Amino acid sequence: MKSKTVAVVDYGSGNLRSVSQAVVHVATGSGLEVVVTSDPQAVLDAERVVLPGQGHMADCMNELAASGLKDAVLHAAAHKPLFGVCVGMQMLLDRSEEGPTEGLGLIPGEVVKFQLAGKRQADGSRFKVPQMGWNQVFHHLGRVPHPLWDGISDGAYFYFVHSYFARPAEAVYSVGEADYGARFAAAIARDNIFATQFHPEKSADQGLALYRNFLHWNP
Repeated sequence: MKSKTVAVVDYGSGNLRSVSQAVVHVATGSGLEVVVTSDPQAVLDAERVVLPGQGHMADCMNELAASGLKDAVLHAAAHKPLFGVCVGMQMLLDRSEEGPTEGLGLIPGEVVKFQLAGKRQADGSRFKVPQMGWNQVFHHLGRVPHPLWDGISDGAYFYFVHSYFARPAEAVYSVGEADYGARFAAAIARDNIFATQFHPEKSADQGLALYRNFLHWNP
C-alpha cells in the first residue's frame, strides 16, 4: 500500500533544499509527508513524486542512472502524479541538444538551445542566454487550462534560469507558454505528468499555488 508521502527525488542534481521547503510549506495540514530521498523504494512507495534538476542535462541523466533511481522514476511516471522542475522537465522528453543526450522519453519531443544572436528585446537591449529572471506564463491556449493552473491568473510571472527549452512533438503537450525571442513551452503535461521550465519554488505565491494544486491533483 502506498504511503502518504511526496518524494522529492535526490539523485545528486537539483535545487533540493528550496524545492523541498516549498513543497513542505504547501503540504502543511494536508496529511502528506514530504521526503527528500535517494532510495528507489521510497520513490516507489510515495503517493506523489517531484523530479527537480539543474545544471547540464547530460550530467543529470547520468546521475539519475548511476543513482539507481531511473527505474523508480519511470515507474512513478506511469502510475502516480509526477512534477518535473527545470532540467527535471527537460529530462522527460526524448532527447536534448545539450550533450547531446537522450532523455526519459515520457513526453514526445526534444530540448533545444535558444538561438537569439542579433535579436533585440522591445527596449532595444540584446537577449541574453541564459534567460534569467521573471517572465509571464500564459496557459489559456485555446483550450481548457490544465487543472494545476487553478486559481493562477493567465500571464502570471514565474522565475526562469535556462539556456535550453522544451519543444514538444505535439502542441497538446504544451500547457503553458512564455515569450523570449519567440514563443516556447514553459510547462508541459501528459496524463499524470506535469512539468515546468521555470522554478515554482522561486516564484512567490503563484509558484506555491502550483505546488499546492499538485498535492491535490488526481489525474
